[in-house]
Amino acid sequence: MASAPLTVSVVAADHEVWSGPARQLIAKTVDGEIGILPGHEPMLAILAAGEVRVTLEDGSKIVANAEDGFLSVENNTVTVVAGNATLVTSS
Repeated sequence: MASAPLTVSVVAADHEVWSGPARQLIAKTVDGEIGILPGHEPMLAILAAGEVRVTLEDGSKIVANAEDGFLSVENNTVTVVAGNATLVTSS
């Protein structure tokens, strides 16, 4: 049985950068790069400046630059809140 997808939101201080269902998220934290898959344990991490890479259910990717914020995971919901975030690519 396939697991439910992640529900991902990437937001900056003043706007939403991207949100939707995803297969995987990879982000740079102050402790190193972290990958999030469905079923990940709840966590809170401080972002380091760098890319947030989201793999969508169809295999395409979204890349955003984010800095000065945090990442939270709970119940297959991933929220990336950054002081500054911009969408780089969408393929």
